Amino acid sequence: MKLKDLARELGLSQTTVSRALNGYPEVNDATRQRVVDAARRYGYRPNASARRLATGRAGAIGAVLPTESSLVDPHYTQFLSGVGKRLAVDDIDIVLSPAGENELDSYRRLAQGTRVDAVILSNPRVADSRIDLLKDMGFPFLLHGRTETSTPHAWLDIDNHGAFRRATRHLLDLGHTRIALLNGSSAFTFARDREAGFREALAERDMTCDDALIAESDEMTDETGFRLTARFLTMTPRPTALLVSSMMQTLGTLRAIRSAGLQLGRDVSLISHDDVFPFVNADLMVPSVSTTRSPIRSAGTRVAELVLEILQGRDPSSIGELWPVDLIVRDSTGPAPS
Repeated sequence: MKLKDLARELGLSQTTVSRALNGYPEVNDATRQRVVDAARRYGYRPNASARRLATGRAGAIGAVLPTESSLVDPHYTQFLSGVGKRLAVDDIDIVLSPAGENELDSYRRLAQGTRVDAVILSNPRVADSRIDLLKDMGFPFLLHGRTETSTPHAWLDIDNHGAFRRATRHLLDLGHTRIALLNGSSAFTFARDREAGFREALAERDMTCDDALIAESDEMTDETGFRLTARFLTMTPRPTALLVSSMMQTLGTLRAIRSAGLQLGRDVSLISHDDVFPFVNADLMVPSVSTTRSPIRSAGTRVAELVLEILQGRDPSSIGELWPVDLIVRDSTGPAPS
């Protein structure tokens, strides 16, 4: 079916149908929905080249793919899957541009080109120069996470601080006083906020944080989880509870606990981050693992939705969403051993 055929079926002009499908604000919501429903019913798909000519848009959203970092992991894949789920509704593509030696050049290249209409930024650093770069270039973007800047911009983040404060409080309530934190690099905002939440929970109980019980790593992998946990478990006295920032790290942590001949939930308690993760089901582990729940795929879907709103004219500075994080208590947390 062609555009003129769809317009004839609806009794509308081709211009109205085209504008409805491409999100022009002058088309009312009822008409837009009617056109979209008919397009799906008749299997109409707009010609990509014609749509670019009509709208002046590329019909794609960009992201820069790290090539020398473990940030290219299943978590990021899940996030992009959520982004793609929303963009597919409007036949919009994702363009992944590999990061070169200078990551800023990759963003500059995307913003100067004609391949994408906006960019999604992930894994922000505490001081993130990408914000000012894209703002100065006048290129639409949304940040998944937060960073320290006075430059107004659109963002969506989870409450990392609150999540780890709550998890630490739970372990303290169980009587644990030596709690270790396995974290990402403090150069990234999410890791800084998690450590801050951890420290705040200790301070609320008038407890001094032992810096020797905090370990950070750029590589949040099974291997680092094993290595850092094994190091903690050789301490005297050793920690009786662990907070781990990634389910991938947790796989290594569990191996280290078993290798040390310890029983999870009795000798050592554990709370991990990332409950909604299809590759590693915390609920089906033996014993099941307590977690802070953060739906990364749902966050990707919402980020894509907000980017489309920006492209429709919404003020980016009006967008700032902080999602709460649930604590799911399972068998891996128990009273501190006496």
